[in-house]
Amino acid sequence: MSSLPLDKDAGGGRYPGFSTVAQSGHWDKATAGVVLGRLARPADIRFFTPPEEATARALFDQLLAQHAEPRIPVVNFVDARLAENQTDGWRYDDMPEDGEAWRRSLVALDRAAEKSFNQIFANCSDEQQAAVLRGVRDLGTSTWHGMPAGHVWGLWTRYACTAFYSHPWAWDEIGFGGPAYPRGYKNLGVGRLEPFEVADARPQEDPVVPDGEARP
Repeated sequence: MSSLPLDKDAGGGRYPGFSTVAQSGHWDKATAGVVLGRLARPADIRFFTPPEEATARALFDQLLAQHAEPRIPVVNFVDARLAENQTDGWRYDDMPEDGEAWRRSLVALDRAAEKSFNQIFANCSDEQQAAVLRGVRDLGTSTWHGMPAGHVWGLWTRYACTAFYSHPWAWDEIGFGGPAYPRGYKNLGVGRLEPFEVADARPQEDPVVPDGEARP
């Protein structure tokens, strides 16, 4: 089975050279199996239809600022959860079940894109896609295609962030040291790094620009 490269860009710009999986030799077998399994070839799409997959993929790329390969396969992770009905165990009473909410919201994204730009969401430019999503986000508690816009936004970001931050590449980008079992940590406290950790190269830089959009 093919796999993703172990290091997308170890540490990125803020934690240069840092790699969570470089510490996998210190993990127990079960932990290593789970984490390293996330670097394997992602599962085939089972829940989303092809049009839904295209829309969801473009949505996740925008929400997570993944605009070039290699990407964390967020759409595959979310699809697997929905195919196996692995929800968060709760939902708003004014929202459908998560699977149905995803299907309805992806159709609505395409309709919104067609209304504004005469093409489906996946075929829009990055700027056009961002404009459509800002329109949803800025509605707040108002209704969007029969659902509360804020609750739709929460559904998207909740699933997107859970999938993204389960992956070692995302851990590298935030300098997360990874599983502590069975080795544990010895240098507890703010600003106290383990020998294998890397200090933030740009500690004073706010990772979010003033208007709330993620930096490129």
